[in-house]
Amino acid sequence: MSLNLKIDKETLIVQIRGELDHHTAEEIRDKIDYELENGKIKNILFDFSKLSFMDSSGIGVLMGRYKKISQRNGQAGVFNVNPQIRRVFEISGLLRIFKEFDSKEHALENM
Repeated sequence: MSLNLKIDKETLIVQIRGELDHHTAEEIRDKIDYELENGKIKNILFDFSKLSFMDSSGIGVLMGRYKKISQRNGQAGVFNVNPQIRRVFEISGLLRIFKEFDSKEHALENM
C-alpha cells in the first residue's frame, strides 16, 4: 500500500495504491487526519484508480473522513472508481454521501 496526498486550494486529494483493508486502514486514516488537522482543508477527494480492494475497515475510514469534512460544511467525492469498488460503494450506501465525478478536473470544478 502507498498513499499519495496532494492539496489543491481547499481540497485534499487522496490516492491509495493497493488495498484499503484492516491491515492498512489505521495508517491511511492517521495520514489523512494529519493533513485535515494541519491544513485549511474543506473538501476531500479520493482517486481510486490504483485501489485494488476495500473491506469494511476501508468503509470505516471513508465514513470517518466524510464526517470530519461535513462538520466543515465541505464535500467528499470520488473518481476513477473501478467496478469492484463501485459495488462496495453501492452495497454500503457510500454513493449516497460521496459525490462521484468523471475526473479530478471535473471534481475540482464542482466542489
